[in-house]
Amino acid sequence: MIPVILSGGSGTRLWPLSRTQHPKQFLPLVSENTMLQDTWQRLVGSPALGAPIAVCNEDHRFMVAEQLREIDVKPRAIILEPVGRNTAPAVALAALAVPPDQVLLVLPSDHVILQVSVFQEAVSQAEWLALQDCLVTFGIVPTHPETGYGYIKRGTALAGPAYPVAAFVEKPDSATAQAYLDSGEYLWNSGMFAFKAGIFLQELEKFNPRMLAVCRKALSAAERDVDFVRIAADIFSTCPSDSIDYAVMEKTDQAMVIPLDAGWNDVGSWSALWDVTAKDDQGNAIRGDVLTVDTHNSFIHSENKLVATVGVQDLVIVETDDAVMIAPKNRVQDVKLLVEQLKQNKRPEVDRHRKVYRPWGFYDEIDEGERHKTKRIMVKPGAKLSVQMHHHRAEHWVVVTGTALVSRGDEHVLVSENQSTFIPLGVVHSLENPGVIPLEMIEVQSGSYLGEDDIVRFSDHYGRQIKTF
Repeated sequence: MIPVILSGGSGTRLWPLSRTQHPKQFLPLVSENTMLQDTWQRLVGSPALGAPIAVCNEDHRFMVAEQLREIDVKPRAIILEPVGRNTAPAVALAALAVPPDQVLLVLPSDHVILQVSVFQEAVSQAEWLALQDCLVTFGIVPTHPETGYGYIKRGTALAGPAYPVAAFVEKPDSATAQAYLDSGEYLWNSGMFAFKAGIFLQELEKFNPRMLAVCRKALSAAERDVDFVRIAADIFSTCPSDSIDYAVMEKTDQAMVIPLDAGWNDVGSWSALWDVTAKDDQGNAIRGDVLTVDTHNSFIHSENKLVATVGVQDLVIVETDDAVMIAPKNRVQDVKLLVEQLKQNKRPEVDRHRKVYRPWGFYDEIDEGERHKTKRIMVKPGAKLSVQMHHHRAEHWVVVTGTALVSRGDEHVLVSENQSTFIPLGVVHSLENPGVIPLEMIEVQSGSYLGEDDIVRFSDHYGRQIKTF
C-alpha cells in the first residue's frame, strides 16, 4: 500500500502561524513533529507499507523534501503541481505513476488523529476492501452537530467493517446537522481514501475523461530529477478543477465508507486546535513564554515575547515575530476576513513570516529601513546559494559562526568568524558553507530597491529559475 500525502493547502484560518509560503502542514502544532511528518509517522507499523508519494505545489517542494528527510523517509516521488486543481487531479497524477493494481492510501497532510492503533486497524480494513475493487473513504463518527464539514450518509447494509455510500451531502445548517447527528446515519467526510490506482482511474475516465486525459498528457511531459517530478504547467493548467468526491466518489457505485472514531480533527481553526491540545487546570492550551492570572479556556501561543493575561476567558492569542492576533474562540472562523484584508492591502504577512526557509537554510529579516535591510542568515553544512547578481543593492556580510566560501567575480575567499566581506552592486557572487557546522552570518543590504525579486540567478543547485541570455 502506497500512501499519497496531499500537501497543497494554505491553512489561512490558522493565521498568523500559517502563511501561504509556510502553511499549517509544515508546522509542529500538536507534537514535536510537523503535521506532515505526523501523517507518515502514524502509519509506521502498518503491514506492507510502501514509500509515500507526496503531491505539493512548486513553492513548498523543498520543505516537503526536507521534512521527510528529517524523519528518514525517502519518498517514492514528490509530484509538483504547477497550479492547484483540487484533489482529484492530484490523486490522478499519483495513480498514473504506479502499477494499476497498487493500492493507494490518500491522506491530507494537515489532520490530527489521536488514536493511532484504531486508525491503523481501519487502514487495514480499507486495504482489504480496496483489493476487492471498492473505492473506500473514511467517515468520522460525529461528536456534535458540526456545520463546517461535509457529511456522508451511509447505506443500511453492513459489509464487513464498512457500509455502502448512500450519498455525499454539503455542509449543513445547524438544524440539519443536528438531524444528521440524531439519525446515526451520517458521518463527517474526512477526505481520506483507499483504492486501487487502476480502479480510481477507471472510474475517473468514466465520469471525467477530460480530466484524466489532461493528467496523462501532463505527466508524460513532466520533467524528472533526483527529488521531484515537475508537471508540465502549460498542459496541467488546462485541467478541470474538482475534488475526489465530486469527480468520482459521488457518482461511482463502488464507494464504501468505514466509520472511524479515532480522535480525528482537521485542525481547521484555532478553536479546533484548542480541542486537541493539552490544557492546564484552567482549561488553557499554552505554548511558549506565557503567564496567566484568572485566565480560563483560552489558547495562548507565544513565539518570541512574554505574553501575560489577566482576567480573560475563551480567547485565542497568538504572537509571532511580526504579528499578534487576538479573537474570541467563537469567532475564529472570521480570521479568514483578516487574511482577505491583508491580501487587499498587499501586506507581506499574508504570505511569509519574518523568517523565510530556503533549501539551503533560512534568513530572518531583523531590521529594515528606507535604503537598508538587515538579515540573519543560516546556511546548512555543504549547502550553497545560487550564483547571482543584484541590480539595485550592495551587500555586506559578517560571519558569526562557521566559515563561508565566498565567490565574488573571479575571486574566491574563505571568510571565518568575526570576519566580513563586501559584495558591490552588480557583481556576480555566491555563498557556500564548506564546513560541517551551520554557517551563521549577518547580511546588511543597502541600495535603492531591496525586494527579493532583485535576484538574477546564473546557476542554482536547487532547480530554481535562472536567467537565460
